[in-house]
Amino acid sequence: MSTKKAIKVSKLPRFDAAEHLNNEVDVAEYLAVVLEENDPAALAGALGTIARARGMSDIARAAGLGRESLYKALRADADPRFDTIQRVCAALGVRLTVVPA
Repeated sequence: MSTKKAIKVSKLPRFDAAEHLNNEVDVAEYLAVVLEENDPAALAGALGTIARARGMSDIARAAGLGRESLYKALRADADPRFDTIQRVCAALGVRLTVVPA
């Protein structure tokens, strides 16, 4: 009989989606999954994760925002304006589309 040592959850490495967003397809698939949740805060958080993966300063500059403003707008508990979402999406090279429900 083998004895397995229990692993504490606190000892597991923290998952960071930003480490797995290597190209536009990864980004688009990640956003599609998040959008299925219909949660604006989750969308803001996901865009923040993607911006971190791409370089927050570069995305802020491309979106015409200050870096600190971008961090605040894309926190998981933020409620950013739609024009901010559009500008960030454009800076990330993605766009939101609509399909019948």
